[in-house]
Amino acid sequence: MIAKTETLEDFYKHKLDYLPLNLQKDMGHFNVFRTEDCLGPGARPVAYSRRDFYKIALIRGKNVYHYADKSLEVDGTTLMFFNPQVPYTFESMSDDTTGYFCIFSKSFFTERIIGGLKELPMYALGGKPAYHLDDKQDQHISSIFVRMLEEIDSDYAFKYDLLRNYITEITHFALKSRPSESLHLHVDAKTRITSVFTELLERQFPIETPSQRFNMRSAKDFADQLAVHVNHLNRAIKETTGKTTTNVIAERLTKEAKSLLRHTDWNVSEIAYCLGFEEPAHFNNFFKKQTQFTPSYFRTA
Repeated sequence: MIAKTETLEDFYKHKLDYLPLNLQKDMGHFNVFRTEDCLGPGARPVAYSRRDFYKIALIRGKNVYHYADKSLEVDGTTLMFFNPQVPYTFESMSDDTTGYFCIFSKSFFTERIIGGLKELPMYALGGKPAYHLDDKQDQHISSIFVRMLEEIDSDYAFKYDLLRNYITEITHFALKSRPSESLHLHVDAKTRITSVFTELLERQFPIETPSQRFNMRSAKDFADQLAVHVNHLNRAIKETTGKTTTNVIAERLTKEAKSLLRHTDWNVSEIAYCLGFEEPAHFNNFFKKQTQFTPSYFRTA
């Protein structure tokens, strides 16, 4: 199971046992750390979960990253990019892990990168997030992180503009490099892709207003988001749950429909719309097929 999404607040409480004064995501948050300062005997293990912030890490040593439905084995110096849409964790395979990492909220870069962060290859679903570095490249990227560490503690009025420039410099360095190709399917890959699929499905709920709409309704919708072939997704779901992808989606949709019928005063047409049905009749047919009852009868029963 995927743990709940880790927030910036969770990160600071679990890793550093404090909350910074400038932790205002609507204003844009950024911070930078040395990896070894966040590791050690008392450090909590990294949970396999999504985060609600971006992360860029330069890490030295032997590690295995579990990233969505794949695992990435890295040895030496690696530059890694993590985005909020993909759950991940990592296992350290050596005692000499060192490096740097920075974290930042989406709003830290709002309207500052053409197309947005999610359009960049290293942050795209199904993209390759790892870049192996040689000694010279390690020195170059390390020097940028050192400048970040120096700048974050400075009194310079425009330091966050400068820090954005440093992130942009690292990003363009990666865009000009070839990503690591040492990806291999984890022995539990089908479970992992099912977990990511489930996370994407659950992220569309609960429906809280009639204007909110359930958009990803087909196996292909989810496969496109996960950047996998729909047949691969269907096999993974079937082998791990015993159900088809369509059945899993329909069951979750039915559960939400029941909740809306019982706990809201929205009419059936409004509920049908927010659940993604173009016509109330289509919703009636779907609900009756799933429950043997019409929506109106279920609401009053």
